[in-house]
Amino acid sequence: MLKFFAAAPRGYEYALSLELAELGASEIKESVAGVYFTASLELGYRITLWSRLASRIIFVIHKGPCESPEQLYNAAYGIDWQMQFSNRSTFSIDFHGQGGFINNTMYGALKIKDAIVDRFRDDDFSRPDVSRHDADFRIDAHYRRGEITIGLNFSGPALHKRGYRSTTGEAPLKENLAANMLVRSGWKKEPVSLLDPFCGSGTILIEAAMMACDIAPGLHRERFGFEHWLRHNDKHWQELLNEARARASIGITRCTTKFYGSDIEPHLISIAKQNAENAGVSDLIEFNVSDVLEVKVPEASGYLISNPPYGERLGTVTELLQLYYQLGDKFKSEFGGWKLAMLNSDKELLSALKLKADKQMKMSNGPLDCAFNLYTVHAENTRRVDPENIKVEGDVSDIAVPFANRVKKNYKQLKKWAKKEGVDSYRIYDADLPDYKVAIDKYLDYVVIQEYTAPMDIPESVTKRRLTDVLIALPSAIGIDPKNIILKKRERQKGTNQYEKLSTAKLELITTEYDAKFKLNLKEYLDTGLFLDHRLTRKLVGEKSNNRDVLNLFAYTGTASVHAALGGAKTVTTVDMSNTYISWAKENFALNGLNDNKYSFVQANCLTWIKRTHDTYDFIFIDPPTFSNSKRMEDSFDVLRDHVALLTDLIKILRPGGEIIFSNNKRKFKMEIEALEAVGIKVQNIDSQTLPMDFKRNPQIHNTWLLTHAE
Repeated sequence: MLKFFAAAPRGYEYALSLELAELGASEIKESVAGVYFTASLELGYRITLWSRLASRIIFVIHKGPCESPEQLYNAAYGIDWQMQFSNRSTFSIDFHGQGGFINNTMYGALKIKDAIVDRFRDDDFSRPDVSRHDADFRIDAHYRRGEITIGLNFSGPALHKRGYRSTTGEAPLKENLAANMLVRSGWKKEPVSLLDPFCGSGTILIEAAMMACDIAPGLHRERFGFEHWLRHNDKHWQELLNEARARASIGITRCTTKFYGSDIEPHLISIAKQNAENAGVSDLIEFNVSDVLEVKVPEASGYLISNPPYGERLGTVTELLQLYYQLGDKFKSEFGGWKLAMLNSDKELLSALKLKADKQMKMSNGPLDCAFNLYTVHAENTRRVDPENIKVEGDVSDIAVPFANRVKKNYKQLKKWAKKEGVDSYRIYDADLPDYKVAIDKYLDYVVIQEYTAPMDIPESVTKRRLTDVLIALPSAIGIDPKNIILKKRERQKGTNQYEKLSTAKLELITTEYDAKFKLNLKEYLDTGLFLDHRLTRKLVGEKSNNRDVLNLFAYTGTASVHAALGGAKTVTTVDMSNTYISWAKENFALNGLNDNKYSFVQANCLTWIKRTHDTYDFIFIDPPTFSNSKRMEDSFDVLRDHVALLTDLIKILRPGGEIIFSNNKRKFKMEIEALEAVGIKVQNIDSQTLPMDFKRNPQIHNTWLLTHAE
């Protein structure tokens, strides 16, 4: 009897051990990412040909302790290699595992290579050549916890490569993963009708059809790892191949199971059909091009097993959640009597189905950790209906009903106000309900959702689920296309992070605020280019700027500068440290036809610039950050700590009779009024004049002060 190791992705061990037992293996022992077993040579061939779950089969030549480079070398040298492969054959080494004295896999492979070459030479044989690609004899070594296992890669290229794929779509599902899904779902035990409405290149359906037809998964492979092994028994191998061909021929003619596959992409269906033909099961699978929400239920009962795609192929996060929610509705209303099995790396997408899972498992898809959920759709299930005790107007779903009702009510009121006010960008929700901690801003036909960081005592799973419900409920609540919803997460920005891009995508709009026009960029940065809560502050700046020389510090995208210019300022100087924002400010001026040379733009550290400038101004607007430690600044800035020094410097460049509007967003900011009055600055709080209607629920969103020379 020979010792073998069947390697597989983590999480496959239990199912693989059962498969090996069914195939006749003995002394089965599960390990990490694989299973050890004992088998005769003939049974080793059979398992290599018939295993649907293993990634590779290793014939174990040596297994023992290994705590040093010398022990590793000696372990490899002690193997009688000329009994395994000829020196006329090329060889390669696949080394797995690190730790202890093994710093990297290349080092481990090199030590084993040296030992093999030395052993051949010491036995008076010329050394065999190493080939990194397509070697005749592949040695597999695995180091873990002070133990080394050395063996022959018995199966050769990865076993998931069955040989029937002509090509694939993006991110194809590996064949042994598809097989594992079929096994763990329970379908293999009762091979009834099977549907995959996201079939892609057809892997799940083809693997299922091969199971139902008793087709060996390795029957179409061109290469294995034992062909150049000196102990290979080709007679036994050919007998097994002939047996497998006969079983496949009989199985195809006897198969009565029906398979259905669909995908919205025609080119993927073409690939799936070709792959099915290559596998010899094309006559058993009915492929169609179809949107998943239009797929017809093919039978009264059966299994739906699928790996629904995610990401850009299907659209935005909100579109995906809407799709999954609608898909859950479809399952409940049309698939009564069916069993479902869904694999996805995003648990929140599966939660959007709003189906109760019978079982939840973990499964690896390459580097991705996935959830594999099983559901039973009972025949009595019906479409969701709104609870009788909750009145929901229009098309608001029953997901997050309190949130949906609140945001709909807000939007109805604010839409009329905004039109009358002359603005088309405004806030419609700001954490009104404690369970739904988001801010929602409407920008023309788009909505930006900013998720606030949740308190530490709330589990992450709860916050994710609530956000999922917000994204599902919002489109119907305010009548917006899901693809026009953009999600951002607001966290404290440090240093230059506030200037860094969130996305390479652009979504630029032109918004109107009173008589001013501003460019918005809804996707590239955390902020959109317009602070909505400062709307009335900007308007006030415009009203106070007529026939004055105006300075705007920490100007961001220059929106207050535009209002000053439109308000009749003699000159406007716009200062900001970011070149991106200075360029943006210039674009905003151009949008409003403000191209005069009396408007100047300065890229500089505002705190340094204030101390160095020799110019004076009639009116200054300053909205500094709460805190900054940017690399472009010599020292950090804290608005609470440093505002007295800052305003003292500003009053020096303010002309007699001039005014300063000072604003910041630090909650519970306390102005040091006595300290300022001591240096000749008169201070007046004007919060009540600068809080817009859409921010009334959050009076601490910012605080605003009017400062002048004391008389």
